[in-house]
Amino acid sequence: MAATHTSYHHGDLRQAVLRAALEVIAGEGVTGISLRDLARRAEVSHAAPAHHFKDKAGLLTAIATEGFDLLAAALGEVPADAPHRLREMGARYVEFALSHPAHFEVMFQPRLLHDDAPELVAAKARAYAPLRSGVEDLPESGRNPDARRAGLAAWSLAHGFATLQLGGSLPELDADPATTFRSLVADAPQFP
Repeated sequence: MAATHTSYHHGDLRQAVLRAALEVIAGEGVTGISLRDLARRAEVSHAAPAHHFKDKAGLLTAIATEGFDLLAAALGEVPADAPHRLREMGARYVEFALSHPAHFEVMFQPRLLHDDAPELVAAKARAYAPLRSGVEDLPESGRNPDARRAGLAAWSLAHGFATLQLGGSLPELDADPATTFRSLVADAPQFP
């Protein structure tokens, strides 16, 4: 009996499907994702991706989890005693977004994810820990409630800048967008 489908054995089907999904998101956006199409791209049965992810939200949750872990690693590279630590974490956030645009597109869309999945919740906590630490290290923040507002402001600046940069809405002021971010934030009143 002749096979009608090319059989291909992946050493890690889960990773192969994730990589294919990231390529689709980078080219077509999240709306271009379909488990059946990803199975075709990976040359496996249409049911194989569902075995690992159950549904599209499960796949996107895995991508978001991976993204938050990558972001945590990028933010964690900023030494605790770095001058202008919070500013440097913002620049690393921008660099992460520009280096991983497909992850970035998925990470902040909770309606597309299993937002309460334990692995996603843990990855988010790992990514937010350096930011929280950076805000708490500010001389005037201490343990007062304004530290949460300062953290939200810092995150909003970096996230907004990255989003605008990815959308092609910002003028090119420097060869490196992270350099532009650093200089803009340095010029902002009362930003550490």
